[in-house]
Order: sequence, then C-alpha cells, then structure tokens
Amino acid sequence: MKLRKASAAAATALVLALTATACGGDDNDSSDTGSGSGGGDTIKVGIKYDQPGLGLKEPDGSFSGFDVDVATYVAKELGYEPDQIEFVETKSADRENALARGDVKFIAATYSINDERKQKVDFAGPYLLAHQDLLIKSDSDITKATDLNGNKLCSVTGSTSAQNVKDEIAPKAQLKQYGGYSECIAGLQSGAVDAVTTDDSILAGFAAQEQYKGQFKLAGLKLSNENYGIGVKKGDTATVDKINTALEKMVSDGAWDTAVKENFGPANYKNEPAPKIGNIVQ
Repeated sequence: MKLRKASAAAATALVLALTATACGGDDNDSSDTGSGSGGGDTIKVGIKYDQPGLGLKEPDGSFSGFDVDVATYVAKELGYEPDQIEFVETKSADRENALARGDVKFIAATYSINDERKQKVDFAGPYLLAHQDLLIKSDSDITKATDLNGNKLCSVTGSTSAQNVKDEIAPKAQLKQYGGYSECIAGLQSGAVDAVTTDDSILAGFAAQEQYKGQFKLAGLKLSNENYGIGVKKGDTATVDKINTALEKMVSDGAWDTAVKENFGPANYKNEPAPKIGNIVQ
C-alpha cells in the first residue's frame, strides 16, 4: 500500500509539473508586443498579399510595399526585428475577424477608418490619406463616375468602395465583387469588367506593374477621402498608443517620406502629406 501511495504521489507531482510548464509557455505568446528584444519570439502582422506598392508577397516569399514598410517600422519600435515578424494574409472581408480571434497583433492593409469599423476594432494612425478613384483601360471613354451607369464596376468583397459609387453616384452600375484586387485587374484586362474602383494608391500600384504597362490609366477622380489606419483588437488601447508613437517617429525621422517615394514613385503617384497621427476621423 505504501508503494502504491508513493507512486500516486509521484504521478500527481509529474502532472503538476507538466501543467506548470505548459502555463509558463504563455509568456512567449507570439501576439505580445513587448519592448526591447520583443515580448515574444515573433509578432504576427496582417497585410495584403496581392497589392503591388502596398502589400505584396513576392515570388521568392519576401514582402514589399508601403504597408509592409510601415508595419516593419512599427514592429521594430515595439521591439521586434524584421526576422521576428510573421506576415499573415488578411483579406478585406476577414480583417475584423482576424483581430477579434487574435490571429494577428495588428493589421496594416489599406485599412480605411470609418465609423462602422470603429465599432469593431480600434485604430492607430492614420498614416496615409488616399482617395477613391477608378482604374480603366487606356482607351476607355469613362471620364467621370456617372459614366459607370450601365457598365460593370469591380471591387473586392468587404470593401466599401464599389458600393459607395453604386449607392451615391451611379445606381445603374453593375457591381461585381471578387475575392482580391488582382482578380479585378484580370477582369479589367480581359474585358469582363469596365472599371475597377478602390483607393488611388492601390490602383497606382497595379498600373505601374510591368505586365500592365500602358494598358490602364487612373481616371483622376477624388471620390472620397480614405484615411488608412492600423487596426488593433478592440480595447487594446496600450498597443494603439505604442503604434501611434512609432508612426509619429516614422514621420519625423523621414522614414515615412522615403517609404512613399520608394513604393509609389515609379507610378508617379501624387500623395498627400502625412496625416496627423492620432486624429482618427472617418
């Protein structure tokens, strides 16, 4: 009997030890921001994978674009080196869910700030002011938004751009929604759609790609103001404050201007000056 009791006690001790070890693993949760060398081994950041000039996954597995540069700068200020960043694809329709689930710590993915989204997530920034525009074929006779009546207009599922045009400007436009902007661009190239609408920064990135050279043009319309913010899980005000501090530093030390020129310069994109950080407006 004594031997059995001793064995049972040893087994209990072993279970407790394993439980303590498992709990201790939470200290290295990859979603922590931390400081210095980082609160964890990695930080997961949401970006787009299919937006040239903003968030693009290259054939070699690396990432490029203005949002990527902003996210990398912010993560470094939070204590993470580039090799500690895990970029996660977050499509427009899944951004709020990704933050709510804790899939990523923050999202830098052409995430326009508006009242509806502010009910679900918190925003740092804004860090870029873009304008909604149209991308059309070079020989298109579309010159204004009302010309879209009777034409096929494409944007991505979860984006507000195309719906805004249909509701407020061209109610007879035929709205087509695809899973990503690259699909819309392919549709424009093939003639399946007549125009693609989203932010001018996104459209300029596509128009500047070598394979589309000379095929498309921006209509040059400023249909809306789109303030890009960095999305953070609702209630995580501490991370919002840290990101705002990082963005202010990025603007003040010139890194913001450098990133704009490197990513948008080839498309002759005429960007607005850096917006006031912490001024969260629709």
